[in-house]
Amino acid sequence: MVAAASVVVAVGTATGMLSALDDRGGSDEARPGLVSGSPSPDSLPVVPSGSEPAAPSAAVSPSAKVTASPRKASPGPTKARPTTATRLYRYPSSQVLDWVQDNPRDRRAAVIESRIADRPAAVWFADYAPATITSRVRAVTSGGAAQDRVPVVVAYAIPDRDCGGASQGGAPDLGAYDAWIDRFAAGLGSGEVVVVLEPDSIAQSECLSAALRADRFASLARAGRVLKAANPEARVYYDAGHSGWRPAAEQAALLKQAGAASATSSDGIFSNVSNFHTTAAEIAYDRQILDALDGPPGLGAVIDTSRNGNGAPPDGEWCDPAGRKIGRAPTLNTGEPRIDAYLWVKLPGESDGCKGTPGTFSPSYAYDLASP
Repeated sequence: MVAAASVVVAVGTATGMLSALDDRGGSDEARPGLVSGSPSPDSLPVVPSGSEPAAPSAAVSPSAKVTASPRKASPGPTKARPTTATRLYRYPSSQVLDWVQDNPRDRRAAVIESRIADRPAAVWFADYAPATITSRVRAVTSGGAAQDRVPVVVAYAIPDRDCGGASQGGAPDLGAYDAWIDRFAAGLGSGEVVVVLEPDSIAQSECLSAALRADRFASLARAGRVLKAANPEARVYYDAGHSGWRPAAEQAALLKQAGAASATSSDGIFSNVSNFHTTAAEIAYDRQILDALDGPPGLGAVIDTSRNGNGAPPDGEWCDPAGRKIGRAPTLNTGEPRIDAYLWVKLPGESDGCKGTPGTFSPSYAYDLASP
């Protein structure tokens, strides 16, 4: 993936999460278990592609999964509806939760648990496993519905993703992708859910010919229509890259071709996935794009704030750059017009490939990001 891109690193696995190299000593990396090979965006939660689970048994960030049993999520409120700021759903299984559970004596555990593991993060579906995708998506959305909270899911299986770079993979062709999206949509349920549709699929489409790009954009527009038709409560957001990538007008023109300006397929745009640009820069950029889209008045934007606490490195480094910090906590109440949410799409601590195997959890990196 080029330096300007979001850098998404995800590794799908056949069973569950990652196994830590050491239960006690606070090992600095996690070792992927049965990996089925997939993308490499920048780290995110991924639900395993193994046999159909009967209940939420695993969902990790763009990494892999371990065979350890997941933590049980604390039960949601029984009477009062959660406030908007706390209504995002935390799936009860991730690499960081596994590491915290397996390393209680590690001096870094308290900081990592309180500042990363306890925050709701997106769940990525980055492996092409059509036979199980419906049940795996349903495991996440039904868990959110049971707690009256809003899950965030990432669809990441577009063919030729990442232009053949570290995150390459996905469906074999657009026909297969369309069928995969149909099955993905079948798992969305009927409650509120945020869908981050295909990071980098629009901003990083320059490797495709004009004809192939048009075909991809038509498939993305169809995907949005299918997702929203399957669940009218689903909010679908399209790839706007980030403020350091393309000019807003140029990105808006691409987004419009992919259906992002149509109320039948889109609720708006997402930006900064797996990147580091400041929230203020992304707010300004996203509003420029929304203006240029000239779509329905309800279109908004969601921003990945997981690692942008100190902004982007001045040298443009994207691979686990030093000196970065976690950003604003995930919330559906930003207080900013047309900014629908701050989300943690990329889970802090999952490596881009420089502080560990791409997509695996690095406690040292997580601790650096989370330390005050």
